[in-house]
Amino acid sequence: MDHLNPNLFQIEKNIYNAQCIGNVEPIEFMIPYPSMCSLIEGQNIKYSKQTIIEKPNLTNLDFYNYIQRTANWLESIGAKPKQPIIIPHLNYPQSEILLYGIWQMGAVAVINANLDHGEIENQLNDIMLISNKTNLFNIIKNFGAKYNPKYKPNLSEEALITFETGNGIKLSHYNLLVNANSIQKALNIESRTKIYCNLEPGSSAWAVFKAILPIYSGCIFDNENPDLSINTQDGDYLLRYDFQNLKKFSENDIAICPENTAAISVGSNPIHLTDFYLNKNDLQIKGHSLMMGYLDQELNKSSFKKDGFFIYF
Repeated sequence: MDHLNPNLFQIEKNIYNAQCIGNVEPIEFMIPYPSMCSLIEGQNIKYSKQTIIEKPNLTNLDFYNYIQRTANWLESIGAKPKQPIIIPHLNYPQSEILLYGIWQMGAVAVINANLDHGEIENQLNDIMLISNKTNLFNIIKNFGAKYNPKYKPNLSEEALITFETGNGIKLSHYNLLVNANSIQKALNIESRTKIYCNLEPGSSAWAVFKAILPIYSGCIFDNENPDLSINTQDGDYLLRYDFQNLKKFSENDIAICPENTAAISVGSNPIHLTDFYLNKNDLQIKGHSLMMGYLDQELNKSSFKKDGFFIYF
């Protein structure tokens, strides 16, 4: 059995140790929601009538009902809890609603980036594909707005697998929520702020900055007159993937590292519950946003050490 494999046991121990920061272990730092499903449910209970998307105009209740309908539709086409489902590129906010619908039914969202589906199928079993031509609003309109989940994942379970670096990166519900929480703290984002992000659904940063952060922070997503824009270019804050250069980042640059869920620093300062050491040949990371691991155990073995997680340049 796997848990009796001494090499696998050591890898799992190294991953857990790397996710600890100081004396604080992952999950000990409690965030307000025990899962993605609870995030949406909690916001809907408190602010059901508040607008959360400017165009198309959607309230928390509208968004929640779309998610429920989506979960019912997914179940009708054979989707199952824990099943990996690839996120297609749909018009905003359809991919975002689908993402939450996947989580609502306890499945795992997959971002394939530019990786061939066949390559992904070699690494994940029973994967479900949804066409990029799907019109989600049309397809779910006749489904019920009440959904009773058969399975509710906990914070430590897989929520998202992204292949944007070419390697399968596993992220938990906690990874995603704590990363969004850390960004909210770092940028001091207040409720009802009009926010915009130009990312498309091809990265974990899209999930954190565009799908989760506005809702987690109680903001309004507005692409025309935002108070705050977080973009890959021409934004109040710029998302940058060249974290090797983060010592030279301005205070408005956000370093993105998918292995650390999404954000790793604002300027050169690590986000809350993340610590890193940038050296000439590697980046060492510890903290609660650190991924659950790669799908490839050999890669986990070479990347997770007793002192943390290492990306080698």
